[in-house]
Amino acid sequence: MVSSFCWSCLTRLPTASPRAMLPPTLTPQRVAAFHTSSTLLASPLKKKSTGNVAAPRYRQANSARMKKKGKAVERARPPPAGERRALRKRIVLSNPNALEVEDMQDISAENMVDSRLHGAVLGLPVPMLDQLRAVQAFKPKQGWSIFRRPGTVMRRESLELGRLIDSISNNPEDKGKVVKRVLTGAKGTGKTVHLLQAMAMAFTKEWVVITVPECQDLVLANTSYAPLSDKTPNVYVQNEATAALLNRTVTANQKVLSTLKVSREHPALKSLVARDMTLQDLANIGIQDPAAAWAVFQALWTELAATSAAPGFEAGFSPRPPMLVAVDGIGHWMKETKYRSAKFEPVHAHDLVFVQHFLSLLKPGNNQQSALPNGGILLYATSGSNSPSVYSLDVALKQVAARRQGVTPSSSNFPQPAAYSKIDQRVFAALDAPASSIPTEGALELQTMAGVSRDEARGFMEYFARSGLLRQHVTEEWVNEKWTLAGGGVIGELEMLGRRLTVPAQVE
Repeated sequence: MVSSFCWSCLTRLPTASPRAMLPPTLTPQRVAAFHTSSTLLASPLKKKSTGNVAAPRYRQANSARMKKKGKAVERARPPPAGERRALRKRIVLSNPNALEVEDMQDISAENMVDSRLHGAVLGLPVPMLDQLRAVQAFKPKQGWSIFRRPGTVMRRESLELGRLIDSISNNPEDKGKVVKRVLTGAKGTGKTVHLLQAMAMAFTKEWVVITVPECQDLVLANTSYAPLSDKTPNVYVQNEATAALLNRTVTANQKVLSTLKVSREHPALKSLVARDMTLQDLANIGIQDPAAAWAVFQALWTELAATSAAPGFEAGFSPRPPMLVAVDGIGHWMKETKYRSAKFEPVHAHDLVFVQHFLSLLKPGNNQQSALPNGGILLYATSGSNSPSVYSLDVALKQVAARRQGVTPSSSNFPQPAAYSKIDQRVFAALDAPASSIPTEGALELQTMAGVSRDEARGFMEYFARSGLLRQHVTEEWVNEKWTLAGGGVIGELEMLGRRLTVPAQVE
């Protein structure tokens, strides 16, 4: 059959479009209008050069740093080494803006036993301030800087301590008497100020005052230490701390030590000690050479405890005065320190020879010789604001109080640690001080410092008013109110109350 389309019809049909004959997989968007082999064979474009800028380091920002226009700000230099520590521990003892209390007396050998001054505030003599600074009796957080001059209130405990010091100095029957006490109490009850009062009274009687102002400094591993000897590798000596102790002792007791001469030979120091050397010169050897500080301290302690001169030294011998040993923050000596042994084990505080010496004084005397043969007082205080929690110490102090009241260790009323509690037997051994066989040496006592009485609080607040700090009408009702708000007369709380009140004042 012949097709209906002729040749002429076929020639008039449009030619097939190349686009329609493309495979379905290719889309118009992917087909280029033209192409050349030069573009396909060209190498990839390189990144534009940014100059000599180095590639960013690890964990470094990639953003551009824009420099601020204007004058460059100069940064202040950091303070020199030790300046911040000195500022933090700075002691200010005078406020020129405070009023002068005209009728205030100074502590002296006569009025420190006067019961008529009970509740009054006595000033510290100006010449004695350098001695008290030398033994670091003042603390930075105490309120000395708000008054015209430093003063302290005479509490019942202060008068009793003054009579005790006066009796040991002047009463022949109490010559050579030794009193051992551990002060405890809540925060702000005046334990550290009580130590300061004891130092001031001892200086008036020309005693030798030896102090450890902060026990924590000996256990924080911030001072050098080394084994005492090859025979005792587990006992450690702190030469720098011992040299600082000698420096405090010489500076505060220069008047007394310069009049006392060496009374015996000291083989440990060999040729460093001469026969005509004073105790001040002896202590200076340990200050100048810390490596010999501990041997020098042992020699100085032997000289201060001497009751007679050795053969050949009788010519320059003078009787030794009583001693006051004041230690603050004893709780830090009842646990492990930050020091490490050669096996990297914690070193207990009782393994430090410095600590061993002062804790041994609490024990009864050996060989019929007292811990202080020439008499004196041992005052060891705990801290309420900076004290570690040592359960063994708490129980040991209760045992000291019970032993003082006549309770024997075999009694059922004698305090014992709780069952399954972790205790330190070395703490119990250090404070286990029964009555001594020496008549002049007393047993270890526990004295708890509490709040002041209402009469003492009134005298203290009147001192604030006379100094111009407290502008308040001081009456019995007002004193009773503040005494109650202060937790029963806590002296630290009374001081804070005296700073806050700013109402016009009248004193009846």
